Amino acid sequence: MSVNQASICYDPYDLAVNTDPHPMFRRMRHEAPVYYNEQHDFYAVSRYADVDRGLSDRDFFSNARSDVLEFIKADVEFPSGIFIFEDPPLHTIHRGLVSGIFTPRRMAALESQVREFCANALDPLVGGDRFDFVHDLGAQMPMRVIGMLVGIPEDFQESIRDHINASIATGTGQPITDISTVMSGEIFADFLDFRMKHPASDIMTDLINVEFEDETGATRRLTRDEILNYVNIVAGAGNETTTKLIGWTGKVLADHPDQRRELAEDPTLIPDAIEELLRFEPPGPAVARFVTKDAAFGEQTVPAGSALLCLVASANRDEQRFPDPDRFDIHRKPRGHLTFSVGAHFCLGAALARLQGRVALEEVLKRFPEWSVDEDAAKLAVTSTTRGWESLPVLV
Repeated sequence: MSVNQASICYDPYDLAVNTDPHPMFRRMRHEAPVYYNEQHDFYAVSRYADVDRGLSDRDFFSNARSDVLEFIKADVEFPSGIFIFEDPPLHTIHRGLVSGIFTPRRMAALESQVREFCANALDPLVGGDRFDFVHDLGAQMPMRVIGMLVGIPEDFQESIRDHINASIATGTGQPITDISTVMSGEIFADFLDFRMKHPASDIMTDLINVEFEDETGATRRLTRDEILNYVNIVAGAGNETTTKLIGWTGKVLADHPDQRRELAEDPTLIPDAIEELLRFEPPGPAVARFVTKDAAFGEQTVPAGSALLCLVASANRDEQRFPDPDRFDIHRKPRGHLTFSVGAHFCLGAALARLQGRVALEEVLKRFPEWSVDEDAAKLAVTSTTRGWESLPVLV
């Protein structure tokens, strides 16, 4: 234990801390860079180098028991096909079945459709005096994009999104408890049965038809349950985090109106602004790993069998990596934030998230170059896996 740790109490389920965790993270980096929480029995690392190692060093840190603290503590056994909760070589095989779908080139080809979804969400709001960055855009456009890619009929996309959001929602200060609901893909079963009879140009059809060599050396197709697992992962990850990114775009740029005006005047600055937003307020502030053998961080050791929480939001503001890290700066040169993780588990949908974030901001600024947040009506939502706005009404 660090000599200064006794004065620090970091509880990932504490709403007061999660409302603005950055002062706590700053203290942890300086006073307790390897922190132990006795109440919930986990370790946490907060410095960039340590978080980077925790996310990428497969010799010591495993993803096979998931990247969610509650799941690791519950020692859940995951079925085949949930590749985000696997280690190589199994992870490599299963991730490879969908990695070709999410290449930057294929995502770039979607830009016109993403822009159309944005326009459809925003055009009816023009002429009004307010709109909600989350309800009117952030929760709409990603749902349409992922629904189109996966093969979910438009009439059902909203109910699917709401089901996914409800499955990860927690009470104030509470961990996820209903793990089976989070991981179940049964809500997609009827759509899959339909696609088996009526193939189309979507991810679900690709997964039905793909042949691959599995870990036993056998060439086969995915089982029905495996396909449902894949669809659940893609639909869930693609909706929630992009919604949070768009919400933070509205809040952070309202707090920095001079930089927002620069972006309105020069849209070529928007891609770097999206990178800075991802660094400054990552939708997923922490990622967990299971420690497979004693791991030394400086003079401290995290014992094998522990749960390790890698504080991405802290690493993204580490002074050793980012000069003046608490300053939001759209002119900052990207230096490898960890919002999309790193190494084998680098986010498969990173290119799609960047595309949606960029296009959403371009389309908003075309119609609403000025806005201010209705602070009394805005509502922050924090789960054990994400942090962002449940609603962000703005005055225009």
